[in-house]
Amino acid sequence: MSENKDPQVTTPETQGQKFVYDFTEGNKDLKDLLGGKGANLAEMTNLGLPVPPGFTITTEACKVYLESGTEPAELRDEVSAHLDALETRMGKKLGQADDPLLVSVRSGAKFSMPGMMDTVLNIGLSDESVAGLATQAGDERFAWDSYRRLIQMFGKTVLGVDGELFEEALEAAKEAKGVTVDVDLDAADLKKLVKQFKKIVVRDAGRDFPQDPREQMDLAIKAVFDSWNTDRAKLYRRQERIPGDLGTAVNICSMVFGNLGPDSGTGVAFTRDPASGHQGVYGDYLQNAQGEDVVAGIRNTMPLAELESIDKKSYDQLMQIMETLETHYKDLCDIEFTIERGRLWMLQTRVGKRTAGAAFRIATQLVDQGLIDEAEALQRVNGAQLAQLMFPRFDDEGAVGGKGPELLGRGIAASPGAAVGKAVFDSYTAVKWSRSGEKVILIRRETNPDDLDGMIAAEGILTSRGGKTSHAAVVARGMGKTCVCGAEDLEVDTKRRRMTVGGRVIEEGDVVSIDGSTGKVYLGEVPVVPSPVVEYFEGRMHAGADDADELVAAVHRIMAYADRVRRLRVRANADNAEDALRARRFGAQGIGLCRTEHMFLGERREMVEKLILADTDVEREAALDELLPLQKADFIELFEAMDGLPVTVRLLDPPLHEFLPDITELSVRVALAESRKDANENDLRLLQAVHKLHEQNPMLGLRGVRLGLVIPGLFAMQVRAIAEAAAERKNAKGDPRAEIMIPLVGTVQELEIVREEADQVIAEVEAATGTRLKLTIGTMIELPRAALTAGQIAEAAQFFSFGTNDLTQTVWGFSRDDVEASFFTAYLEKGIFGVSPFETIDKDGVGSLVRSAVAAGRATRPDLKLGVCGEHGGDPESVHFFHEVGLDYVSCSPFRIPVARLEAGRAAAESQGSDSR
Repeated sequence: MSENKDPQVTTPETQGQKFVYDFTEGNKDLKDLLGGKGANLAEMTNLGLPVPPGFTITTEACKVYLESGTEPAELRDEVSAHLDALETRMGKKLGQADDPLLVSVRSGAKFSMPGMMDTVLNIGLSDESVAGLATQAGDERFAWDSYRRLIQMFGKTVLGVDGELFEEALEAAKEAKGVTVDVDLDAADLKKLVKQFKKIVVRDAGRDFPQDPREQMDLAIKAVFDSWNTDRAKLYRRQERIPGDLGTAVNICSMVFGNLGPDSGTGVAFTRDPASGHQGVYGDYLQNAQGEDVVAGIRNTMPLAELESIDKKSYDQLMQIMETLETHYKDLCDIEFTIERGRLWMLQTRVGKRTAGAAFRIATQLVDQGLIDEAEALQRVNGAQLAQLMFPRFDDEGAVGGKGPELLGRGIAASPGAAVGKAVFDSYTAVKWSRSGEKVILIRRETNPDDLDGMIAAEGILTSRGGKTSHAAVVARGMGKTCVCGAEDLEVDTKRRRMTVGGRVIEEGDVVSIDGSTGKVYLGEVPVVPSPVVEYFEGRMHAGADDADELVAAVHRIMAYADRVRRLRVRANADNAEDALRARRFGAQGIGLCRTEHMFLGERREMVEKLILADTDVEREAALDELLPLQKADFIELFEAMDGLPVTVRLLDPPLHEFLPDITELSVRVALAESRKDANENDLRLLQAVHKLHEQNPMLGLRGVRLGLVIPGLFAMQVRAIAEAAAERKNAKGDPRAEIMIPLVGTVQELEIVREEADQVIAEVEAATGTRLKLTIGTMIELPRAALTAGQIAEAAQFFSFGTNDLTQTVWGFSRDDVEASFFTAYLEKGIFGVSPFETIDKDGVGSLVRSAVAAGRATRPDLKLGVCGEHGGDPESVHFFHEVGLDYVSCSPFRIPVARLEAGRAAAESQGSDSR
């Protein structure tokens, strides 16, 4: 494609393939091929909206380039043909000296990646054609401003020149002129700046700025392809879980200019408020500017509503187009537009990114408007957004007056939430301090794509420039980060690492608090209060009350629908009555995991020590007899809290040494006592026991079912406590539904031996109490061998619960505590993991074992109950997988229960239909 004739690739796969589409040829459903931007430009063209003519190079061309290092052989001729057609339509040639056609070269992947990939405007300008543009426009200043912008963008994006060099030269030019904004530089100033910019290119890129317009375009196209694999793009994809093999499309669009004077401008509009979801006129507009000025936040914008008083004709047309697009896409639309001398042009639309609260509000509003049904509303929100809504918010009363935090100023509420942290002024420091455990707020004049690392590491982002559509705002909303933009009262000095407000100086390391819902910025830590959504789940706020929060009402409606359609039941991981009751308030339908080891901590640890140190059967039985009534009391409380719902009790699982003192600490204690000739007999026996029980790899040692087989009476005591507690609750007219779970089974013989003992104990309790008990006995599937022999194990098990935490460790050969601290970060950075397998189920490995175990288990026992009790039970993506493979329930921590309920509903609705967008 380049004039320098790089090697080109023709393969059987690419031969005859179409790599370039005119805007008149595509539609919104071709995002895989044309990228989101190209597909939506085509869709707007089809709708008859004013879109500048152009064409799109497909993602398939990008994939060939990325895989082979060269573009497909057919691409150059296709681009030439479409460029010829564009030139014919526009009546002028690319870079023509007397009347140049200029184009923009923009990236556009399937999924929106704001600011992560490259764009170059004004392609076609040169030393020769800049005069022609000035003549045609009747505005010499505009022509030279456009040329300096091209050199600046091209130099940074295509030739790899440090963008700060151009910014410094621009700032120096404004300082020399005694002005503060770009528009106050005249044509003569800009001519000088162009000369300086070209010198910077020669010095730092080692070549002249290209004067051939086709070479400019070809190099820009390659730069867009290459930008798919920049560090910032890869980091953003990992953060947003976007596949790395999609590639980007490239959009070549004839230029329209917003920098032709006060009757021109550029803006970004939303059909609803992306921060709150409220209907109205939302967006930013900037007179006499090009698009990057708005997004970069370099100049503070005016609210879009003010356009009505500046250019009512364009404003009214824009309002009509916004209504057309929202009705057509049936969703909030994000729109980029330019006005060129009073004529409106649409440059982009897409389904807009929004905050979590806006997502819920908009989904229910669209149902009420009849644009979508409840099933689709459920697909418009997700568990991650619901989790965000459950985070605490600032206590407004604690944030004003008294000796509390000091209000520093106020900016634009760009992305809601409450964030507190130490002030830092660059991304490197944000990442460094965050890794050291510090919470930080990243403060910048404006952010750019190179700040992504720091934005991810920070609790929140604060900028002194930019609006709701600036880079900081758009990216923060996409990530669910708190963000305040355009706080003009704050003077940010990144070089001196400080911020000044009036006479107050905030140094790096000072604690600040930012409220993304109000735009307020405080010095110090503002206290937080529970979210209204949590208050609703706790039952302290009723969705139907007169004073009900609008957001709570939206959450209630969508949760109610999710509960009606979901097949998966949702249980809680809870070990005590308090957690069980909270889980029940949050909608839990039982307990999927009660970890009995948590009942042996605190004061009871000494009783476990007695059990471990027992030398005789008599001593061991005495220790067990001492533990029995305590265990029974625990279970009575739990069964009462979950009356009428299933409670899965896991028998003791961890290695016994976890109940003993640390070997080093105990050794020192014994040695010091011996040096004082004050040896403690019990400590000596404990030390011997610790040495005896010490294992090189305790996670694979004496634990789980192995404990029940090696230590006589241990599991029998626990089963007896469960049975007696169930009998007592039943005699008290309760409805206990206990399920006994044997951990770490690897072979059916282990389960058979433990089950035989358990059945005998249950029969003894039934005889002693005269109560018929319905206790089921099953096992955790947490070892690969258990999953592989699930058909055999199902002969002795009435239920399976997949312990995906340990199953992940044993499938991968990972010790979680070790690997997460040592090399997981490197694996994530290198793309070996898209996400930690401990966070989201590894479908290909661990998931494959789960799938086969489900099939084998149910083949043996068709009524086998199946669930999962690992942390994956509350992970949104994993819940969809568990629905797909046919589990009966998921179990997770109480706080994640609403998320699991929502995702279980989404999984059911998703399997029945698709998103209309």
